[in-house]
Amino acid sequence: MGETIVFQNANIIDCTGKDPYNGTVVVSGNRISYVGPVDQASIPRGSKVVDLAGKSLMPGLIDAHTHIAIVDTRFFAENVDYPGAIYPYAVAQNLKNTLQHGFTTIRDAGGCDWSFKVAVERGMIPGPRMFISCAFLSQTGGHGDFRERHDRDPHESYHSIMPTPAICDGVDQVRQAAREQLRTGADQIKIMAGGGAASPTDPLDATQFTFEEIAAAVYEASVVKKPVMAHVYIPEGIKNCANAGVRSIEHGNFLDEETAFLMKEKEMFLVPTLSAYDIMSRLGKEQGNSQVVLDKINYAKGAAPQGVELANSVGVSIASGADVFGINSDKKALEIELKADIIGPLKALMSATRTNAQLVGMGNDLGTIETSKLADLIVVDGDPLDDIAMLQVENKISIVMQEGRIVKNINQ
Repeated sequence: MGETIVFQNANIIDCTGKDPYNGTVVVSGNRISYVGPVDQASIPRGSKVVDLAGKSLMPGLIDAHTHIAIVDTRFFAENVDYPGAIYPYAVAQNLKNTLQHGFTTIRDAGGCDWSFKVAVERGMIPGPRMFISCAFLSQTGGHGDFRERHDRDPHESYHSIMPTPAICDGVDQVRQAAREQLRTGADQIKIMAGGGAASPTDPLDATQFTFEEIAAAVYEASVVKKPVMAHVYIPEGIKNCANAGVRSIEHGNFLDEETAFLMKEKEMFLVPTLSAYDIMSRLGKEQGNSQVVLDKINYAKGAAPQGVELANSVGVSIASGADVFGINSDKKALEIELKADIIGPLKALMSATRTNAQLVGMGNDLGTIETSKLADLIVVDGDPLDDIAMLQVENKISIVMQEGRIVKNINQ
């Protein structure tokens, strides 16, 4: 067992839904052994005591929609501008920065090779706990097919380490593609069940993949007890996914009431990505995105808040994913601020902690400050419920603890 660390005089935001309170948290080894009033805490002799007067203690943040291995805002420029070993160094820097910003766990939505997860697990590079999708699945001409209309050959701008999008058509090809991702280490399967902004040849408000194709991917994942996440914007596509057994809807901007109730009935999660539209609508042109992409981004952006409002009113589980990458990778916490404007700061924090932990299947171990849970914790200099934007300031996250080990402490 590792050392015992005691956090005293903390403003504890435990993300269970309770109001914040002043108290003490004791970490023994890699788990939380006590949460409560300081006068009831049993503190072993020789414990390391950290006084958090004026600071908040909360669970480590979780981002449920990253593209940690896409290192440029110009889609898939990695092979051109990040050749050879430059690319993995850039990914390693993304992983380190994500952890330094207080995100102790991520669910990656495509483009990350299994070897980066292994490097983090072995302690070779610092980074968050990772749930990866490897390559995402797309139909020909779908959101994962980034060829321009004049291109006939496969896209050549992917780095050799990056999993190439799996273009597949028909049930048999979808089965094979899903099996291949599972073989190469995927923790979940990512499918493109509707049009997208970044892909050059498909309308954003279109369904992609048939119900039978989606169901084939879900079946292959379920055989090994793994979920499917689906990129889709419109009700028809969301219904296909819900009825096929998909676990989470990524984006879902044009959600309607009937479909929201179906998602609740199926116990699905909605992962809005408000920050992606906000950032790209403001910075996309200067960061090299085409007008076609920007027009689709602005179209989706206008509907996004209403989708979150509707899901919240119906009782759909709202998770949190930023969907930012490249030079915008350090803006993951913007998602929490934008969501707070719609559902309130505490619910927004809970979406990025408790709900996301449930989404990745670790609700019993992560997401809240409770006795016996893994000690993924962050210390915030101030109260994020008063000013949630402070989570976007790296130096405001003064301590990051991952499984009982302090991996960042700006005071040392």
